[in-house]
Amino acid sequence: MTRTRTFFLVLAALLVAARLCHTGILWEGDSYPLAAAGQMLHGKALYRGIWFDKPPIEALFSLLPDARAGWPLRLADALYAWLACCVCYAFARDLWSRREGLWAAALAGFFLIFDFPAAVIPAASDMLMLAPHVAAVWLAWKRRPFWSGVLVGVAFWISPKALFVAAACALWNPAGIPWMASGFAAVGGAGALGLWSFGALGAYWEQVWVWGRLYAASSPEASPLANALARTAGWVGFHAALAIAALFFLWRERGKERWVWIGWAAISFAGVAAGMRFFPRYYLELLPVIVLMAARGFTGLGRQRAPVALVALLLLIPLVRFAPTYVEALTRADWRDTAMDRDSRAVAVLVRRIARPSDTLFVWGYRPEIYVYTRLPAATRYLDSQPLTGVPADRHLTESTPVETVMSQARREELAHTQPAFIVDGLGPYNPRLALTSFADLRPWLAGYREVGRTGGSVIYRAASLSGPAGRPLP
Repeated sequence: MTRTRTFFLVLAALLVAARLCHTGILWEGDSYPLAAAGQMLHGKALYRGIWFDKPPIEALFSLLPDARAGWPLRLADALYAWLACCVCYAFARDLWSRREGLWAAALAGFFLIFDFPAAVIPAASDMLMLAPHVAAVWLAWKRRPFWSGVLVGVAFWISPKALFVAAACALWNPAGIPWMASGFAAVGGAGALGLWSFGALGAYWEQVWVWGRLYAASSPEASPLANALARTAGWVGFHAALAIAALFFLWRERGKERWVWIGWAAISFAGVAAGMRFFPRYYLELLPVIVLMAARGFTGLGRQRAPVALVALLLLIPLVRFAPTYVEALTRADWRDTAMDRDSRAVAVLVRRIARPSDTLFVWGYRPEIYVYTRLPAATRYLDSQPLTGVPADRHLTESTPVETVMSQARREELAHTQPAFIVDGLGPYNPRLALTSFADLRPWLAGYREVGRTGGSVIYRAASLSGPAGRPLP
């Protein structure tokens, strides 16, 4: 047991060290929930006072580091990743033995470090669903269906993709489906009742489900199938050690359980494929089942030293590819992956130079990190321009075709009745067709503002009543 404790302490230290390398960066998965949490600290209610198109737990988690960037955020991210590794260990240990449990935790930790930083560093929805995903299936296997359903309910308030987790739990314990449904209903009903009591249930439905359906139904890819094949082949290549060990496990496994494992993998891949985008972070839904199968596969290969050494060598692929990103995060001021984050920091510095404590902010584009860096309250309930343009953020840097128009126009009318002290257009310099100045119905509103600063990717406006007739240019 001493060795096991040492193993988990080392694993925790590695996860913390990896994430602390990103203390000075906010990734896309960080910024939106942090901005929402920051507005909650300013006294606004989620959904009712803040447009937030994700379930609430992501924003609530971001309250832990006081909705701020920095080391407390990264420490919370690391501890959550460690928790997910611990749950993988417990499930594999109960399924087989302590040895498989250690393999499962080690493999999960390895791939929660050596993968695309934007996918594994932030505790965004796909990452946050890891622990309840594994725990729910574990409890279904242990024939504790009610509590399995409870954890599926928790996952559901993290991501709608929890419905795929529910299907996997039902596969492991078909007889327990009624109890799972009751556990899920208990948590789902409690959450819905809480939203209703705050007058936010209707807004939650509009933002998470109506807007979410529009987003999911419109892939930005010209050839979704080709994109799916290319990205899945890339993921399998980076995770070749897991894939080979998992296939070895399936080849050796006999009886009905082999088909349960295959079914869980298929259901998880369906979760990855939902929306046909195949972003790297989506594959986190597939990671638990592959890690567990690979853990068992590695112990089987362990009796044959040459094969296990060969498969272990494949771990060098993600190690060589992603280890340098931690050095770049610490040392490179021109790292392309963080260019927009650096621009947002520059915007925040300029705004804070002349902002008063009572000033408010509105950001056009998908740049919610600017709210985090400035710590200014939002003047509107919109933290980005997606619901105002109808163009989702996965394409609005290059395209301008909206997925809906009527409601977005009505929301712009609502925006025109607000009076933020500062407006930052963080989209126009990238895509002039979606610049704030290109919307005729917002020009009379924008006429009350003067440009006071500019960065490489943003234009800063200040209310004319605050900056004087000719504006007050920033340095």
